[in-house]
Amino acid sequence: MTDSDAILLIRESLAVTLLVGGPLMLTALVVGLVVSLLQALTQVNEASLIFVPKLLAVAGVAALVAPFLGRTLGDFARLLFDRIVAVGGG
Repeated sequence: MTDSDAILLIRESLAVTLLVGGPLMLTALVVGLVVSLLQALTQVNEASLIFVPKLLAVAGVAALVAPFLGRTLGDFARLLFDRIVAVGGG
């Protein structure tokens, strides 16, 4: 394995990390902003009020994008296993 192969794997792993974590983190960000805006407008400052909608939204999005996440992680795992076999010479 050369340096360029290692850099390619690192780049691919960062891309997979963004693809897998991005939708869930973006959902949590948007829901958190909306709930915070509503709390600021109504002056209701309850800590648990932000937790439940964010949890439900992230769980819903996770259920919707689960096939994509599984396929992405599976493809990346196959790529890594193929690279391991190629390095081992087997």
